[in-house]
Amino acid sequence: MMKIIARPLTVLTTCLCLCCSQGTTVSNDPPPPAPSFANLSAAERSLTSSGSVFGLELFRDIVKHEHADSNVFISPLSISVALGMTANGAVGETREQMYTALQFPELTPSQINEAYKNVIEILPQIDPEITVGIAQSIWYPPHISVQPNFIDLSRAYFSALVRELDFSLPSANDTINIWVAGETNDRIPKLLENRIERDIIMILVNAIYFKGAWMYRFNPDSTTDDQFTLANGSQIACRMMNKLGDVGYFADSLFEAVNPPYGKGDFAMAVFLPRPSLGTLELAEQFTENNWAAWVQRFYEEQVLLQFPKFKIEYGIGLNNHLRRLGMTLPFLPSADFSNMFAGGGGWIDTVIHKAFVEVNEEGTEAAAATVVLMERSGPITFRVDRPFIFVIWERQTGTILFMGKVSRPVGS
Repeated sequence: MMKIIARPLTVLTTCLCLCCSQGTTVSNDPPPPAPSFANLSAAERSLTSSGSVFGLELFRDIVKHEHADSNVFISPLSISVALGMTANGAVGETREQMYTALQFPELTPSQINEAYKNVIEILPQIDPEITVGIAQSIWYPPHISVQPNFIDLSRAYFSALVRELDFSLPSANDTINIWVAGETNDRIPKLLENRIERDIIMILVNAIYFKGAWMYRFNPDSTTDDQFTLANGSQIACRMMNKLGDVGYFADSLFEAVNPPYGKGDFAMAVFLPRPSLGTLELAEQFTENNWAAWVQRFYEEQVLLQFPKFKIEYGIGLNNHLRRLGMTLPFLPSADFSNMFAGGGGWIDTVIHKAFVEVNEEGTEAAAATVVLMERSGPITFRVDRPFIFVIWERQTGTILFMGKVSRPVGS
């Protein structure tokens, strides 16, 4: 059976757009280039490529700890954007651990924010035949004092929608879910499954949507009933798409791979089929930064009879433990410092939840993902009564004071 492959953001090629004539005047100026990453600074290009490194490490960890027979589907970009936005509220070692886990190089926060801004703005415009949507939102209760600078950064660099929302309302999670569903074409309809707990003081969300038609589509009439062999050797029925044509291909001792493009060719799907002696678990361990960079350069045009199953995956996962294993431990502790997010400090990451959807058929691919970061209130306030104090015994409904006292020394304690 043959297979398929995708090109990373860092090797997206520049496509040109046609200029339109106005009236009878024809411009002799060269057509302006479509948005691309070609004009990014060296620092921003370094950060953009680090997103692939983060995704590879996270993917390896998830595959390693998931059940061997489980499907896995994530959006590293969605997770990175959500955590990158959250990191603007962190200070000191808390932020350093987040940047380390996200594989950011030695760049300033402003350079990191600028790179996110470029990715968010450029990706949706690269290919007019491909639909790409990237959206962020931040929600917090009215009684929470949020640092104005954090809100400004979120709006300026992440185009975030910022809204106050009473989390105690039964409909609060529905409000966020409706926003996510709208940004993902209803492919992620229920990001938050349960009612928001009372200790949650902020919710940060990223939503990504992708829809792309194959550059060379499969003919539905060529799709046949077939068998798909599982890792344990048993077989299940599948619908197998078939297409003969030139496509990016290469093979080595670990796998065979193909790289059919979407739209005008800037986006593609990379699929690696491990050799029979190697399973997907072992192959996933080979998805390192250096290997990935080498693999995507090795595709060459070859005539291939591509036989690829139609499939649809809906996947959800809590990322706390996976992120901890990537070095992000302090942000999940009450000792975390998110004082750039909350006035007076306090707060830590309670949960990071990720959900993703993908459907591959004869026309192309539709995919969506959403990542939510739930911020919890700070740990218990220490109220140490170790000096003279006054106390009042009173009735709360009427305000009646029954007793008052001043303790200068706690006699009898």
